[in-house]
Amino acid sequence: MKKIKTIKINIIFVIIVVFIFLCIIFKLLYIGLGNVKVNGQSLSEFASLRDTVKRVTNARRGTIYSASGEVLAKDVNSYTVIAYLEPSRTRDINHPYHVIDKELTAEKLSPIINMSKKRILDLLNTKIKTCDDNGTCIEKPPYQVELGPGGRGITELVKDEIDSLDLPGIDFISSSKRYYPNGDFLSYTLGYARRNDNGDYVGEMGIEQYYNNELTGENGYIEYQSDLQGYQITNTPTIERKSISGNDIYLTIDNNIQMFAEQARETMEKGKPQWITVSVMNAKTGEILAVSSSPSFNNNTLEIKSYYDPFVAQTYEPGSTMKIFSFLSAMEAGIYNGKQKYQSGSLKVDDAVIRDWNHYGWGKITYDEGLMASSNTAASRLALKLGRAKLTDYYNSLGYGSKTGIGLPNESSGIINFRYNTEIASASFGQGITVTAVQMLQALSVLGNKGTVIKPYLVSKIVDEDGNIVYEGGREEVRKVFSEKNIDHMIDLMRGVVDGRSRVSTGTGYYVKEYDLVGKTGTAEIASGGKYLASTYVRSFAGVFPGKDPQIIIYVAVSKIDTQDRIKKAVKNLVRNIGTYLNINSKSNVKETKVYTVENYTNKDIKEVANTIKTNKLTPITIGDGPKVINQYPKEGIKLNVSNKIFLLSAAKEYKMLNIKGWSRSDVETYCKLLNLQVTFDGYGYVTKYSIKKDTVLKKDDILSVTLEPKYKKD
Repeated sequence: MKKIKTIKINIIFVIIVVFIFLCIIFKLLYIGLGNVKVNGQSLSEFASLRDTVKRVTNARRGTIYSASGEVLAKDVNSYTVIAYLEPSRTRDINHPYHVIDKELTAEKLSPIINMSKKRILDLLNTKIKTCDDNGTCIEKPPYQVELGPGGRGITELVKDEIDSLDLPGIDFISSSKRYYPNGDFLSYTLGYARRNDNGDYVGEMGIEQYYNNELTGENGYIEYQSDLQGYQITNTPTIERKSISGNDIYLTIDNNIQMFAEQARETMEKGKPQWITVSVMNAKTGEILAVSSSPSFNNNTLEIKSYYDPFVAQTYEPGSTMKIFSFLSAMEAGIYNGKQKYQSGSLKVDDAVIRDWNHYGWGKITYDEGLMASSNTAASRLALKLGRAKLTDYYNSLGYGSKTGIGLPNESSGIINFRYNTEIASASFGQGITVTAVQMLQALSVLGNKGTVIKPYLVSKIVDEDGNIVYEGGREEVRKVFSEKNIDHMIDLMRGVVDGRSRVSTGTGYYVKEYDLVGKTGTAEIASGGKYLASTYVRSFAGVFPGKDPQIIIYVAVSKIDTQDRIKKAVKNLVRNIGTYLNINSKSNVKETKVYTVENYTNKDIKEVANTIKTNKLTPITIGDGPKVINQYPKEGIKLNVSNKIFLLSAAKEYKMLNIKGWSRSDVETYCKLLNLQVTFDGYGYVTKYSIKKDTVLKKDDILSVTLEPKYKKD
């Protein structure tokens, strides 16, 4: 049996351990009761006078650009000037990081931030009082001060001017706001963004809302120890996470064509309509080139009368523009004979009577003439022969009754629902069904694509902060609906609507010499309370040009306008302006389709670059007489059509004012941005006058005043 060992603990060892433990407890009580001083303060006071501050650094919201890279919506930086007064920021006197010479600093800043030298000096000599337990107080400068009010909310240009002074200890706190450079321009499509209660931008309406997640970046933060005044305590660590900028969005919008559409809208607004939508689309690709709707608003001031976007959200009965598609459906089904005659005027359908718009008709005319005359009875006869199921199938195949998915909020589907014979007859000429303007564009795309429906799109690409393309839009075929032969026949009939070849042509007021515009008018009664209102209409025009090879689709719809003449005037000027701008007419037929992709010209010989640009039928704008390119616009990778400008900035000792007469506003903004030249605008359109004479040497404090006027027809 093993012997059990016992361990005896020395009593002296136990006493020593207990003594040490009691000492530790006593020391903690001593410290806790405030008997230990740190920088003359008790530990509790020392802890209470500091805090951990976590400041959010807001991410830049993505910029929205036009097709050519012109800014449509962006974050604009504003800055607050601060001065660091804490000497401990400076470790090397030859590289100071706090204000050394207060007199000089105040003197230099005074004229720039519009504050007196004395007021700035008072701020730079600010003292704060701190006291210890014994009541001994001292005054010392704060870590930093804000130079307000003059130094608050300054622009990038003023910031750059202050930076150039290289004043030790002067820094900036940045903030931003959402800015729309063109004001009342593409208002519903762009929408707007404003800050929520957390200080983050949230998109409301338009692209800003639909693509809010893509445009929104990821906020960063700075975390540090601060004193009671909120200033960072010297020699304490800083934890920082960089913010990530939101993605940039490039639209298919052409700024110049958008301006023409805005002018067309303004022309029609004189007739005090309830609402207007004007849209322009590339007939081959589905790119939306312009959208202007009314009642419009300035995205910066947000005086919004209606949040209902007429382009995608407004549903209405389209009227006789639907005859394009009911006639095409009859052709495609093989039941159409354009030379066959029918009795116009009226048609009894069950217990109702369908009448032509003039109530009495034109006697016996052919079905081809029926389209040119916009005959309700012709469309009704064809639809009844075609049948409900087939007419519904054709309408659905064109996209009616479904959202197009164009990428704008609150898009409506419309209603294509007819059952009885009277409803089938009415649906053939656009009554009893509802559509949206964007659906009309999608359906009209068959005219430019030999019978294939092309999906309209508004976003050409989305680019992240590193320049990577994360999304790219493009031509998207939906389905083949009509044959090329039937499309050609319809285009010829629509040409007859406009050119007046027939005594019954209804669209001769839209004829534009030399532009081969083909089209169809529409007039729909407005339903309310289960019946149609007397003498109140939605009037519309659907057109493509040139008819021989459609390049552009135009669709206009207006509710309750005083006279149709305003629509005719607006459409004709829109066609002329677009035709002139894109060099499309009946002689040239098709615009030059060559696209040039901008290269990186930095550090290259400016003369050689300019010659290359000219060879590709674009216009180089060289700024300065230096030999090398140091900056450019647009940047590398942007695709441009012929006749666009490419700006090349050279390294020069001085820059002289160029002749900018005839330039667009965006051209002037680009020119001034490259030169850091301040500019103000009066009017819209193209430059007619400017304040700095050509060849004048530009100075950094110059302000260029520019007068703009429409280059093309406004009425």
